[in-house]
Amino acid sequence: MADNRESSTLFGEIRRMARTSGAVGGIAARLAGERYLGIKTNKANHANELKALLGGLKGPLMKVAQFLTTVPNALPPEYAKELAALQANAPPMGWAFVRRRMSTELGADWEARFAQFGRSAAAAASLGQVHRAMLPDGTDVACKLQYPDMPSVVEADLRQLKIAMGIFARMDDAIQHDDVYLELCDRLREELDYSREAAQMKLYGSMLAGEASIKTPQPIDGYCTHRLLTMNWLEGRPILDRLAEEPSLEERNAYATALFRAWYLPFYRYGVIHGDPHLGNYQIRQPTADSPAGINLMDFGAIRIFPASFLRGVIMLYEAIRDQDDEKAEAAYRSWGFTDLTKEKMEVLGLWAKFLHDPLLDDRVRPIQEVDDPDFGRKVAGEVHAGLKRTGGVRPPREFVLVDRGAVGLGSAFLRLGARLNWHRMFNELIADFDEDALAARQQQALVEAKVPPVRV
Repeated sequence: MADNRESSTLFGEIRRMARTSGAVGGIAARLAGERYLGIKTNKANHANELKALLGGLKGPLMKVAQFLTTVPNALPPEYAKELAALQANAPPMGWAFVRRRMSTELGADWEARFAQFGRSAAAAASLGQVHRAMLPDGTDVACKLQYPDMPSVVEADLRQLKIAMGIFARMDDAIQHDDVYLELCDRLREELDYSREAAQMKLYGSMLAGEASIKTPQPIDGYCTHRLLTMNWLEGRPILDRLAEEPSLEERNAYATALFRAWYLPFYRYGVIHGDPHLGNYQIRQPTADSPAGINLMDFGAIRIFPASFLRGVIMLYEAIRDQDDEKAEAAYRSWGFTDLTKEKMEVLGLWAKFLHDPLLDDRVRPIQEVDDPDFGRKVAGEVHAGLKRTGGVRPPREFVLVDRGAVGLGSAFLRLGARLNWHRMFNELIADFDEDALAARQQQALVEAKVPPVRV
């Protein structure tokens, strides 16, 4: 039976747009005034206003903002700084609503299917909230229940995002975000389908089955729907809590190694990447007498599947930077869909590529970044942005978005950890036996076994 709160999506979208359009439109007008009329504006104050508004909403515009902060110069730096701090702090759904929603998802007798069910949310996210529960057989589980009216919320937020990005693009065309926007739209719409996420969770469990340092939850059959995802509960701690206790370098290296393999083993062996390396999407497990230090990987809504040819381009670019081969670098960019590549534009793109690949070129133990400047990455991004603006701009292909986000997000985590590892050997171990046909076969088998639906493109 359909939930009436979901059926009036047009009205829900109108309400959502009414709540956000004033802030987005007002800031866009101020930016346009500064650009075209010479009216000076305080973008930091306006970004604070926008953060305050979005942080109190149950919606993905917050998620998109976090997403865009890791795409170099997708937003003005004042906005990126403030929006990066956004957290999912929306008021939780009350118990009366949770009971009605659970009845819609699992039937009127849903409470009898649990030995225990926590009335208060154990965690909140941009699209739903999590309740801890116990099955009759004693299994501890997490039940992620989607907030009401989320399809209309997503569509309204995406319309607002298009307005904001359109205004910024007219002011600054160094990076043309048409395909970036399409990618964000498709990935966010996919995240609404918890049945898809359950399949993707199974996929990751299969791909990482041999990794003792990485645990993934698994969905519970019969307890999952389009808007409810029930999985086994994993015990872990936020990584920042553990870092505050100053663990040893050995322990911090173990977490970094687990993160590296959690993201890049699926990418280079199966052509699959977890698109959201946000700190809230993994926990750490401290070492014990019985088990080594490791991580729990969670939240499988934003998953991207790539053709084997895309991975070949990734490896080609690494080899081009390693060998200082400009022709191979150009071939890699063109294989991804970059066009209008002049020599000057290639040199600018090379600055960002060298920044990301630098740790992979040295066959030695080292930190992820050897420059003692926490803003070094942003400075490189600024230099790249200025160069692209000077040379006519670039239109990144949509597949590039999550790969770039993963690299930047994980690099930030490795910096926080202060890890010192041989990144060169870890990377080359993953690509040593790369073969397009073998990857395509592994990918197809894994997707079929997990019953993952085709991705939106």
